[in-house]
Amino acid sequence: MKALDELTFDNRFARLGDAFSTQVLPEPLDEPRLVVASKAAMALLDLDPAVAETPVFAELFGGHKLWAEAEPRAMVYSGHQFGGYTPQLGDGRGLLLGEVYNEAGEHWDLHLKGAGMTPYSRMGDGRAVLRSSIREFLASEALHALGIPTSRALCVIGSNTPVWREKQERGAMVLRLAHSHIRFGHFEYFYYTKKPEQQAELAEHVLNLHYPECRERPEPYLAMFREIVERNAEMIAKWQAYGFCHGVMNTDNMSILGITFDFGPFAFLDDFDAHFLCNHSDHEGRYSFSNQVPIGQWNLSALAQALTPFISVDALKEALGLYLPLYQAHYLDLMRRRLGLTTAEEDDQTLVEGLLKLMQNSGVDYTLFLRRLGDESAALAVTRLRDDFVDLAGFDAWAEQYKARVARDGDDTQEQRRERMHAVNPLYILRNYLAQNAIAAAESGDYSEVRRLHEVLTRPFEEQAGMEQYAQRPPDWGKHLEISCSS
Repeated sequence: MKALDELTFDNRFARLGDAFSTQVLPEPLDEPRLVVASKAAMALLDLDPAVAETPVFAELFGGHKLWAEAEPRAMVYSGHQFGGYTPQLGDGRGLLLGEVYNEAGEHWDLHLKGAGMTPYSRMGDGRAVLRSSIREFLASEALHALGIPTSRALCVIGSNTPVWREKQERGAMVLRLAHSHIRFGHFEYFYYTKKPEQQAELAEHVLNLHYPECRERPEPYLAMFREIVERNAEMIAKWQAYGFCHGVMNTDNMSILGITFDFGPFAFLDDFDAHFLCNHSDHEGRYSFSNQVPIGQWNLSALAQALTPFISVDALKEALGLYLPLYQAHYLDLMRRRLGLTTAEEDDQTLVEGLLKLMQNSGVDYTLFLRRLGDESAALAVTRLRDDFVDLAGFDAWAEQYKARVARDGDDTQEQRRERMHAVNPLYILRNYLAQNAIAAAESGDYSEVRRLHEVLTRPFEEQAGMEQYAQRPPDWGKHLEISCSS
């Protein structure tokens, strides 16, 4: 385990130069203090967890101190926001402090969000507030625990710095980790500003550092794009299977690595609703839950356009054609496992769709239904869960199909069924009302609930003694929380 001053920096993105980012120093927070830290994320940097409780930890990630080897840079990029192109965006409140490599040889970006104004802040103040920082921290670590590709969060640092949003709040910083913070919007920026040399340099950088295996293919850039398509198909399949809504799938929020990125007004489904909209600023419903699949393809098409200097249009179209079949294969595979099935049959898609339609019309809790389906034999489980549904005849018909499908699937014990299903069906998810309770306590100076909730979410599939309150259906007020982009 390392101390903070033992981190080894290798700032590869910074070496690309001023065309790609601008050097900016963090603006310190007033009276920085630790809100919460992730031991698992600290382990990625080989850091001793005990250093999180030291004053220098809050000073480093609250903008007061900086490693001599760090090179804080604000990255420039553009992107399509709600379908319309914005020529220049960039890190308006974030800074890439530098890249650290661990003893395993992995490189990790240290990206400080809420670090103050940059040349790309536009009309903003460059700050993040405590509530949004806590939400991003919890979401990053919760998604990772579910097996969904995501950036990670090392810590949240709180402060007494006043920040105005809809009301006065307190500023905070969240330190997030990823192998890269390059977005689709990076490529769009250099494409639309007609800077082919920088576009080529960026493509080489991504290819060499993040997709080196594609160098061995006859067409390396095409191979890289195919891999990006595949990764996004799998990521979004996992979002849909676990009921995660991102909320702002702009191309500047899409990672070139195919990981969940830039958390804003996200939410997990409570009651199943294919049309659920978690961002109350999204008046047209562009980023609703059901739209995430086609929007994923739309975003990949925008990236493909930016890659036309390197890859033929026909080849790009062919690679884009892989997205939906790959998505459907990943999604159906995970949903089969969530239903306790170990084999594949042609009608499995119909079985899944039939269940979701019944859940939609009855307001059934998506996570708890699938968890409880694995508590007992299929016959006992569907009998116990029947009363959750309004259309009893419809559910009975589905239940008969399900029991017959389970019978054809294989002959295992109930204990094996429970163990297998509980391994993919979480008991605990980051419900909005749980996050709100933790935020309310933190805003009054009590960080214990944030830390407790974080610990619960790191083991979502494992029943934890004394934590029953985190596995309940939300109260009515908790189902209708409005989440905005403001942070």
